[in-house]
Amino acid sequence: MYEAFSTLIGTISNVMYSYLLIIMLLAAGIYFSLRTGLVQLRMLPEAVRSVGERSGGKDSVSSFQALMVSTASRVGTGNIVGVANAIAIGGYGAVFWMWLIALLGGATAFVESTLAQIYKKRAADGSSYGGPSYYIQAALNSRALGVVFAVALIATYAGGFNMLASYNLIDSLSGYGFYDKYFFGPHNLVPIIGGASLALLVGFCIMGGGKRIVKVTEVLVPLMGVLYILLALIVMALNIE
Repeated sequence: MYEAFSTLIGTISNVMYSYLLIIMLLAAGIYFSLRTGLVQLRMLPEAVRSVGERSGGKDSVSSFQALMVSTASRVGTGNIVGVANAIAIGGYGAVFWMWLIALLGGATAFVESTLAQIYKKRAADGSSYGGPSYYIQAALNSRALGVVFAVALIATYAGGFNMLASYNLIDSLSGYGFYDKYFFGPHNLVPIIGGASLALLVGFCIMGGGKRIVKVTEVLVPLMGVLYILLALIVMALNIE
């Protein structure tokens, strides 16, 4: 059963990533770049300026905080493991194509964010909520399609991204001597303690609502970015020859 399911997922993944998704991403990026007059380049100075804007009130989310939340949802193991695998498989040219697609994708991201602002809803307490599911329902007049997207997104983040990220994190510890040292009966304590710690940290963020998520990412994402760059520089320095 597991092998059949794995084969099915692998087949779907190969078709989606080898043909359909790449073509759609490029086509959408080119189309939106042309329609917006290369907004990702033309409005770059304004984008940099707006990041420094302060929020309207103590309960509002600043531009910088919104950027950090967005970055936290986009940067993960795929950006680290995926890029490394792309370079290993495709060579140096893979970097150029990743840059090019990212540049074109900037216009698509701009359009997505604009739609989210146009079709966002206002809650009773004055806060705002919205996103793709809401503008799919409003713009395409299809609640069913919005619900399908919402369910798929929940399944992807809950069962895909978060599980994969936690697995990769704990699995990366298996290269160290202490990983196989701490056994209690038939169980290895490192994955148990690591998984429980991650669950508690994620629960702490989620249970605090959107405001706590904003506060955590505001601190964690810049720190993560600085550490990532420092580690990259260290790796290059150690392999300078």
